[in-house]
Amino acid sequence: MRLVVIGGDAAGMSAASQARKRLGEDELAITVFERGHFTSYSACGIPYWIGGAVTDRDKLVARTPEQHRKAGIDVRLRHEVVGIDLDRREVVAHDLAGGGETREPFDHLMYATGANPFTPEWARVRDAGVFGVQTLDDGQAIHDWLDREPRPRRAVVIGGGYIGVEMAEAMVQRGLEVTLLEKSPQPMGKTVDPEMGALVQKSMRALGIEVVTDAHVDGLETAGGRVRAVVTPDGTLPADVVVLGLGVRPNVALAEDAGLPVGPAGGVRTDLRMRVEGVEGVWAAGDCVETRHLLTGRPVHVPLGTHANKQGRVAGINIGGGYATFPGVIGTAVTKVCELEVARTGLTSKEAHAAGFAFVTASVDSTSRAGYYPGAETMTIKLIAEKRTGVLLGAQIVGRAEAAKRIDALAVATWNKMTVEEMTSLDLSYAPPFAPVWDPVLIAARKATEAVHASL
Repeated sequence: MRLVVIGGDAAGMSAASQARKRLGEDELAITVFERGHFTSYSACGIPYWIGGAVTDRDKLVARTPEQHRKAGIDVRLRHEVVGIDLDRREVVAHDLAGGGETREPFDHLMYATGANPFTPEWARVRDAGVFGVQTLDDGQAIHDWLDREPRPRRAVVIGGGYIGVEMAEAMVQRGLEVTLLEKSPQPMGKTVDPEMGALVQKSMRALGIEVVTDAHVDGLETAGGRVRAVVTPDGTLPADVVVLGLGVRPNVALAEDAGLPVGPAGGVRTDLRMRVEGVEGVWAAGDCVETRHLLTGRPVHVPLGTHANKQGRVAGINIGGGYATFPGVIGTAVTKVCELEVARTGLTSKEAHAAGFAFVTASVDSTSRAGYYPGAETMTIKLIAEKRTGVLLGAQIVGRAEAAKRIDALAVATWNKMTVEEMTSLDLSYAPPFAPVWDPVLIAARKATEAVHASL
């Protein structure tokens, strides 16, 4: 049998590796087409490499092309697949380095094309210091630009989502003056509720980042092959480097051209085993697919490396003759801006309302350790619970060191549809260096329980 994989990062290489574990080279030939220079890398780590927390780019690479080749996987870098012929069961790939065209037949096809950063027409300029942040090649380009003479001094980050706030931090760490432009009333508006986003905004400004909300961008000014300013209705902002954090879209152009089904969330539609719906022998995983939200039952596009690795693993197990499923997601995510940590799971208030839930909310301020223990830091936790039932629908955390990973306990509770009242009795760990005697999660659950009882 022949397996062809389109895309050599998390989902594609997880699928290839899992299939190889189950079928040897005499049973399954695996060919991977990757248009970039790297395989199996952490795109999530790019801002931390650019900011200097990670000193070596190659530490972001979990497995090199050479390591995959030693495992019997034919990795072809700088090859871009430009067509899928389902009738002839083959893909067409262009060699971006050497030129020419390759036609590769398949029995199984793994579609793992990832997502494309949204790039407005005014931002489509070449070699001028304007960057998206999606691949390790993108990260290398930014790194090279920051080291180029004359060294950039002023950065404008457009978009206040995960990539935006992480790249704002990276630019601060590199010593640049940073302005972040966000079209919503506060950064991370799609991630957390407004009052939690306001905490993020306050902290970013305290770090010296100029945060401009309700912002709109009309275009860019360039001169001498370099960006010079970002043009807004309120004037121009000087810029030596511009980073786009405007979100991503599933990369489904090839899929649509081939007639593969694309769903309402914009991603390729698959079943629980990551098989493309209605197409025999074709699989898809990662940022190019949509998946089911376990709380709403609706299709969503949540582009995270955690999902890509899990989905790719599931596809590879099934391609190799095993059985595995990917049940869906609840939207758990975490990030930081310098010392500030931000986390969420489940639904925000806006999302819960859109899904038709009647709900109550509760917010508490607490500390990461016993208040008397050195290093105790503050945090705010917000819970969203369904009225009457008290089932936890979502949670958000904004705080300092040791705050954000508490979202994992809340994610487990959300995944298992626990009520906030059940959560008040959770047997969470306690010692003064790690938590107050009443962990912030338990305090929040108590307050949410009171809100549920008051709503009856």
